[in-house]
Amino acid sequence: MVTSPDAVDLAVIGAGTAGCALAASLRLGGWSGSLTLLEIGRGPGGRTATRRSRRDPGFALNHGAPLFNISGKPEPKLLTPLHKAGWISPFSGAICSLDGEGRLGGALSDPLSSGATWQGTPQMDHLCRGLLNLAQRNQPTPLRTNTLVRQLEPIGHGEGWILRGSDGQALLRCRWLVLSGTLLASPRCQSVFGWPEVPLQQAAARLGDPQLLQATATLGDITSTASSNLLLTLSEASAGAWRQQPWQLLQFSVAAQQRWGIRRVSQQAMASGRWGVVVESSPAFAAQHMQVFGSRSSAAQLLGAGPDPLAEAQVMQALDQAVQDALQINTAGAERQLMRWGAAFPQTPGLSTELSLCASSRIGFCGDAIAGLGFGRVEGALRSAEALADQIQELSPPSSH
Repeated sequence: MVTSPDAVDLAVIGAGTAGCALAASLRLGGWSGSLTLLEIGRGPGGRTATRRSRRDPGFALNHGAPLFNISGKPEPKLLTPLHKAGWISPFSGAICSLDGEGRLGGALSDPLSSGATWQGTPQMDHLCRGLLNLAQRNQPTPLRTNTLVRQLEPIGHGEGWILRGSDGQALLRCRWLVLSGTLLASPRCQSVFGWPEVPLQQAAARLGDPQLLQATATLGDITSTASSNLLLTLSEASAGAWRQQPWQLLQFSVAAQQRWGIRRVSQQAMASGRWGVVVESSPAFAAQHMQVFGSRSSAAQLLGAGPDPLAEAQVMQALDQAVQDALQINTAGAERQLMRWGAAFPQTPGLSTELSLCASSRIGFCGDAIAGLGFGRVEGALRSAEALADQIQELSPPSSH
């Protein structure tokens, strides 16, 4: 077992659903090695995060995913302990649709809401908070937030990794490494953030492991659609028309997306009578504004992407006006924020499960970009994490630590 305070048996980059599910699966399976998660954001969640405010304890807005769905059987093993402990519950809100003429209808057949639907309780980030709680039951499993991993440095062949920050400082040394997202493997880190190299590509070239080189090439080729999300917070007095709507989640048909540039809208009650509305752009709208980040996003605060206040205001205004035109509901007086998900939905084929663990290089991958049931969704993140946990336990069982 690794004993240095700056070294661990396993480091997981990313505390979204996949990273947290991996930690929970390992611990529930009896894996006793030291494990640390590193997360660029202020807390766990990834796209299932909840926007919160240090200055306003009552502010909580699910700004990524309003729900998650499970479309196949058997369901992920982690659902039962999460549900039993009250971290998640069946989604209870109504789902409606809007057509290109602005008419309301029933729910559409949608990969993001078919099958059994669930929600974090009381907020979406409780999905990951619950997973971390499961991971803490038998052994401490630290989460280091506001931590940008900028470089992946292999220690010889099969000797582990050193993770370095934006200034080259050593953050952590680990025997095994898992990437639960694709940022460090994707060329978008060069085009969007101006990095001179793709960290995983650079590390794989140094190691020369054929399996890792193939996995790295596959991850680098995965394309993703983006989403520009407008977050609206309305006072109790100005939220009356929203409260009267017969839906909690509104899907936009293909024609409606083409007309208004919106994919779906969700709404949720908040403390002190306030009301939250999240307007998710269509992929086409987001593609037209790829360089526009929310000033409060991790991209702006930690990745060195300089925000453009004018462009940000224009994107928010465009989405604000579009949702008013589509729904004929006024948003006057609402507080506005912009959240841009640069890789919201990975596109097929994804990374094959055969490449999800490169044993000789001691690196693994999980997340919704892994091919299989639930690809591109929370379900895929859960299933890939559970599968990777089984592989890690086989190669590094508790008795070896």
